[in-house]
Amino acid sequence: MLAAILTTALAMLGLSAGGSAHRAAQAAAQPPAPPAAQRPRPVPPTRDPHTPGYVDAKELPDGAVPPADADGNFIIGPTHDPAPEMTVKDDVPHGTTCAITMSSADSKIYPGIARDAGTFGAPDPADPAKLMVTTSHPAPYTRRVAVYVPKQYTSGTAAPFIVGADGPDQLLFTALDSLIAQKRVPVMIAISIGNGSGDAQGSERGLEYDTMSGRYAEFVETEVLPLVEQQCSVRLTKDADQRATMGGSSGGSAALAMAWYHPELYHRVLTYSGTFVNQQWPPNADTPHGAWEFHERLVPNSPAKPIRIWMEVGDRDLFNPNSMRDDMHDWVLANERMARVLAAKGYHYQFVFARNAGHTDRVVKQQTLPEALEWLWKGSPTAR
Repeated sequence: MLAAILTTALAMLGLSAGGSAHRAAQAAAQPPAPPAAQRPRPVPPTRDPHTPGYVDAKELPDGAVPPADADGNFIIGPTHDPAPEMTVKDDVPHGTTCAITMSSADSKIYPGIARDAGTFGAPDPADPAKLMVTTSHPAPYTRRVAVYVPKQYTSGTAAPFIVGADGPDQLLFTALDSLIAQKRVPVMIAISIGNGSGDAQGSERGLEYDTMSGRYAEFVETEVLPLVEQQCSVRLTKDADQRATMGGSSGGSAALAMAWYHPELYHRVLTYSGTFVNQQWPPNADTPHGAWEFHERLVPNSPAKPIRIWMEVGDRDLFNPNSMRDDMHDWVLANERMARVLAAKGYHYQFVFARNAGHTDRVVKQQTLPEALEWLWKGSPTAR
C-alpha cells in the first residue's frame, strides 16, 4: 500500500519509480523539518518625522525637550544629553528599595510558558497576520520586583504609585529622587516588575505584555500589589487618578492595555517605543491584529477614556524585525498612528519623535524621563 502511494506521488512529481521510490521512502521516514529559527533583527531604516502621513510636530532646538505643561507632538534630537535629574545627587533625599521574588508556582494567572531557545515561528500561509508557534510549552519562571519607597513617604498613608515593566528600573528611581524633592511629582511609590522571561510570541513576557486584555493588570492587582504592601510596609492608593503605568517596547503596550481595559485602576500611561503592533499570541478573534488594534479600531471607535498618555519613538525604531510581513510591524508608523487617533479623540497626550534614536533608546530615556514624568502627573492633586 505504501509503495503504491509513493509510486503515485512520484508519478505526480514526474519521477520514476525504482531507485527514486527508494529515495522517496527514505525521505518520508525522516523527522519533520525543524521549527523556524529566530533570525537576527535587520537594521531599521531612519525615518523622517516629516514623512507624508505622519502627524504634524513641533521641531525643538537640538538638546531641548518638550515643556512639561504642553500636549501635542514634538521632535527632539539629534543630541541626547542626560537630564540633570538623572544623576544621583547627594543633596536630595534618597529613596530605599525593597526587593521581592515571585515564583510561577505561586501564580494563578501566569503559571509560566517558554519558547524553545533559538526558535521563533512561521507566518500562517492562509493568513500573514497570524504567526504559527510550535515550540512554546509550559515552563516555570522566577521574577524580581523592585519597590522604590521615597524618603518622604509617611508610613501608613495610601501613596500614589507607578507600575513599571521589565524591572528593576534604576533610571526611574534616580529620577524620582530629584523630582519628588523638587515637588514636581507626588511623593509616590514605584513598583518595577520583572517580566516572566523570553520575548515576543510564545514566551512568558510576550504572553504578559502583548495580550490584548486586562489580564496583566489583574495579575498586578491581585498578585503583585498585595505582596508589595505586605513585604515593603507601604499602603497603595485605590484612586485610579493617582496610579500610573509605564514601559518600553512590549512593556509600553502592556502599560496602555492596563489602563485601557481597567480605567478604574489606572489613568496615566508612559511608553517608550511602544509595541502597538501585531504581536499578540495566541491569536484573539476580538483583536486579531494585536496591539495594532489600538490605533486601527479601539481608540477611534470607542468613547474617550480618562487616560493621559506620554509616548516616545525613535527615528530608527523597529521595522519588520521578524519573519512576519503583514504591514503591521513598523514601530514608528504605529506610534505616529497612535498620536493621530489620540488627538482626534481629544485625549491629553504628548508624543515625542526622537531623531538619532533606536528602539527604547537608553540615552533618550535619560534625556526625557524627568520631563515625561512631570507631564504625566500634571493635574494630580498631590503634585504641584
